[in-house]
Amino acid sequence: MNQRMRQNNTIEVFFFLTRAGLFGRTEHADSLLSDDVDWMEVYQLAKEQSVIGLAAEGMERLQDEWLKTHGSALMPRQCSMRFIAYSLRLEKRNLAMNKFVAQLMGRLHKMDIHAFLIKGQGVAQNYTKPLWRTCGDVDLLLSEKDYEKAKDYLLPLASSSRSEITHKQHLGLIVGGWQVELHGSLRCGFSFRIDKELDKVCNETFYGGDVRYWTDGDVQIPLLGCENDVVYVFVHFLNHFYKEGVGIRQICDWCRLLWSFRDSLDLGKLESRLKSMGMMSEWKAFGMYAVEYLGMPEEAMPFYADDEKWKRKARRIHLFIMKTGNMGHNREGKKKNDSLLLKKMKATRRRCCDLANHLMIFPLDTFRFSPSIFLNGLRHE
Repeated sequence: MNQRMRQNNTIEVFFFLTRAGLFGRTEHADSLLSDDVDWMEVYQLAKEQSVIGLAAEGMERLQDEWLKTHGSALMPRQCSMRFIAYSLRLEKRNLAMNKFVAQLMGRLHKMDIHAFLIKGQGVAQNYTKPLWRTCGDVDLLLSEKDYEKAKDYLLPLASSSRSEITHKQHLGLIVGGWQVELHGSLRCGFSFRIDKELDKVCNETFYGGDVRYWTDGDVQIPLLGCENDVVYVFVHFLNHFYKEGVGIRQICDWCRLLWSFRDSLDLGKLESRLKSMGMMSEWKAFGMYAVEYLGMPEEAMPFYADDEKWKRKARRIHLFIMKTGNMGHNREGKKKNDSLLLKKMKATRRRCCDLANHLMIFPLDTFRFSPSIFLNGLRHE
C-alpha cells in the first residue's frame, strides 16, 4: 500500500477514536485491525490536536466492547498503554487546575470581584470524562469595573505578565504557576456585527442574570448561560480559524456543549443571535464538519442542513485543519532572533495564504473580515 493511503488510514483511525470518545460511536470497529495503521502517528496526531484523553476514552470503550464480543485485543497493547499513561497525567493536572480555579475564584469573591469562568474547565464539565480533557489557561470574564479591580489584586501576586491589550481589556498573567487570562470583554475584533452581539452576551451575563454554575468542591463558579456559552465557544474557534488556525479540541468543546444542552437550548434565541452576527453559513459548514468527521448525531446539531454544498465546505475545513495543525502549530514557527518587521511579514504572509483558502469556503465573509484581521494583526504581532 502506498504512503498516501497509509497516511489516510492513520488519519481515519485517529478520527475513529475521537468519535468513539466524543459520542460513543463504535460502529465498524474492525477497521482498526488493519496492518497499515501507524499507531505512533495516531498518537502523535492526537497529541498535536490536544485530544489524547478523548482518543484514549474512545480506545477504552472500543477495547471493552471488542473483548466482550471477540475475546481479543483490538489495538496494540503498547499503544493503548501510551494513551492511558498520558491521560492519567492529564487527570492529575486537571485536578490541580480545578483546585487552583476554586481557590482563585474564592479569593476574588472575598475581594468583592465578580468573575465568570469562560471556556476551559467550565466547558470540560460537559465531557464524559472531564479530567481527560487537555487543559489550558484559566480565562476569566469581568465587567469593566471588576476587570480593573482584578488587575490591581492579581498583578502583585503574579510571577510574570504580558503586555496588556488595553482596547480589548485583556491581560495575561502567571499566578501560582498557572496562566490566567483576564477579559474585560468577549470581543474578537474581526467583525463589528459579531462584537456587537458579544457585547450583548456580556450585558446579559453581568446584568441580565443569564448565568449557570459549576460547583467545584464547595465553591460555586459562575459560567455563561447555555446559549451564550455555545455562541461564544463557536465564535472563539471561528476567530482562530480566520486568524491562525483552529484545532479539533476547540470544535469538540462546541460539540459537547451542544450535546449536553440538546434538550434545553432556546433555538429561537440561538438562531436570532447567529443571524445578527451573520454567522449562519459558518455554523452550517462547521455543523456538517462535526457530523461528518466527529460523529455528532444530526439531530443534536441545530440548523443542520444535509446538502452537498455544506459537505464540500466541511471537506475544505478538514484539509485546512490537517494542513495547519492545532492552532496553526504545523506552520513555520516564530524564531527568537526574528526582528519585529520579519515577524509581521511572516504573519502577513500566513494570513494571506489562509484568507485565500477561506475565500473558497466562505467568500463573502472572508472578504468582509479581511481588513479587520490584517489591522489587528499589525497591532498585536
